Amino acid sequence: MTREDSSPGDAAAPARRVRPRWWRMLGRDRAAAVGAVVLTLVTLVALLGPLFIGDRAQRQDLDASLRPPSLGDGPYGLLGTDVLGRSMVARLIEAAATTLSVAVPAVLCSLVIGSALGLWAGYHGGRRESVAMRVADVILSFPSLLIAVVVLYVFSPSALNLVLILAVTRMPVYLRTARAEAAELRSRLFVDAARTFGTAGRMIICRHILPIALPTLLTVATLDFCFVMLTESSLSFLGIGIQPPDVSWGLMVAQGRQYLQTAWWVTVLPGLAIVFTTVSATVLAAWARIATDPAQRWRLTLPTRRRTASAPVPPEMIP
Repeated sequence: MTREDSSPGDAAAPARRVRPRWWRMLGRDRAAAVGAVVLTLVTLVALLGPLFIGDRAQRQDLDASLRPPSLGDGPYGLLGTDVLGRSMVARLIEAAATTLSVAVPAVLCSLVIGSALGLWAGYHGGRRESVAMRVADVILSFPSLLIAVVVLYVFSPSALNLVLILAVTRMPVYLRTARAEAAELRSRLFVDAARTFGTAGRMIICRHILPIALPTLLTVATLDFCFVMLTESSLSFLGIGIQPPDVSWGLMVAQGRQYLQTAWWVTVLPGLAIVFTTVSATVLAAWARIATDPAQRWRLTLPTRRRTASAPVPPEMIP
């Protein structure tokens, strides 16, 4: 083949091999793929499940109290019933929607506000950075669970108050992370070049610093999702989180703990839902941290049995 016969597609082929699609990298990591499937199923159940169950999560039938899991009672009796005869399947579905409706907004609020303040403080430095870090230190000096307990005890426990408290207490995590990223990137050559050409600081942060810091912030948010969900479950277990007639996984564990010896499914099933969701999010966050790091992404392209072995970095995979 002569040089004239070669096409641009041939030259782009090595680049496609060097940077594989994210779903291909996810497929090579079985643990992360399973975690992604579990989180996808939980999300779909939380979004679409309440449309199909209607009021079955609150429908009581005292004649069917504490009925064990059975295949002969239809789909809603598959996982048994609680002490009031309510279907565990329906309650788990509604609890998933409630738990995610608290955890996801809390993480998003803390991610957006904390990251914006951290990037602003880290880029400008000086007094702005000092004030932002001192505020973060003050919030972090108190245990987040203790702050939530005190505030929810003083004010009425509700989903909105729970979201606000969790968002405020987790905001310093993103503020400190974003500040560290912006403080390190503000001295790079491309930032100096943009500043030399008269680009405003706001545009430099949005166009040049944020895209580089975003993978790290999203990884932190995935891990923080687990913490927020466990905190919500703990507060609901203590009785100052989600209140009846609403239901969450933590509240289901609290309501069924006295029947643990006689009706284990009332407590164990929502507990397993919490464990599977948090473990899946943790595994997926670990995969995302490697997948978004150009220096480590090449490891996900190797066969599974070769990842643990020490292998040199191929020169064509170095960005």
